[in-house]
Amino acid sequence: MSRKIVRLTLDNMDLLPDPCRSCMFWELDPVRRGRLAADETACEKESWVSHVLREWGSCGRVAMVDDEPAGFLIYAPPRFLPGADIFPTAPVSPDAVLLTMAYVDPAARGGGIGRMLVQAMAADLIKRGGVGAVEAFADATGRASHSRVPAEFCSRVGFKTHRAHPISPRMRMELRSALTWKDEVELAIERLLGVVRPTPKTQTPPPVARSAGTDVTP
Repeated sequence: MSRKIVRLTLDNMDLLPDPCRSCMFWELDPVRRGRLAADETACEKESWVSHVLREWGSCGRVAMVDDEPAGFLIYAPPRFLPGADIFPTAPVSPDAVLLTMAYVDPAARGGGIGRMLVQAMAADLIKRGGVGAVEAFADATGRASHSRVPAEFCSRVGFKTHRAHPISPRMRMELRSALTWKDEVELAIERLLGVVRPTPKTQTPPPVARSAGTDVTP
């Protein structure tokens, strides 16, 4: 079984499952979202991804198992996500990027795909710099939702409650804590991509030459 994590781009938007492929819950405020016709949402989603790619960079990761999509997540700075303003635990902290959606195909759950996606996101943000944390307006109700990340999932992959709420807690994962396993993340990603770094061998220094009657002790 081969696994890899790829960037979300306009070329692979069709890998996202419906209705996530056209969901604009986060990308538009409620008024503008309500004005969209059903057949316009997919184009709007592509336009949003294109805008974020130009202004900030890649805003998502997709997990591939045997060349088939098995899960994805989407994240971006809160300025690109006006839909987040409706939550009672808003706003997002000034140093944080917002994780909006995370999904793993039911057939692939239990195999660590979700954690791999989160680690790939963390590695991307650490490499970019200037981001202190990832936050999410999690869903604490336990109901399946296509537009919210379950609080239980967030807890499993390293998020902690930052502002409590019975329905929409704001949860946070500090990237500075992720730095302690940065090498582990990079190695995991390389393995997902099929590249394994060789372990460096410890070289023994050559023996120090000694002359008769000469003390060469340092």
